[in-house]
Amino acid sequence: MKLLTKAIIAKLEKAPLYSQEKVKYPEIIVKFFCPWNQWTWFVTEGSKQENGDWLFFGKVVGLETEMGYFTLSELESVKHFSGLKIERDLYFDNQHLSDI
Repeated sequence: MKLLTKAIIAKLEKAPLYSQEKVKYPEIIVKFFCPWNQWTWFVTEGSKQENGDWLFFGKVVGLETEMGYFTLSELESVKHFSGLKIERDLYFDNQHLSDI
């Protein structure tokens, strides 16, 4: 599965890093999840880096729940022994951090 589509990239370009820093309830642009456990990443901002990777900021729900930075390459590198990979929630749309 492709984690970033042209439509998601267009939304990210309108929400670069630090653009929602002072927004009380930031919009979630994309949701990624791990299909073999309960880890979830809710991206609220992102910027393309000079090396072509994307640096995201958002809410990470895993062993702990926290706000933090993570990269597209980190998400793409996670693989289960069965071949499963991190996926994008195809049905996630138009929510804010206050909604989750």
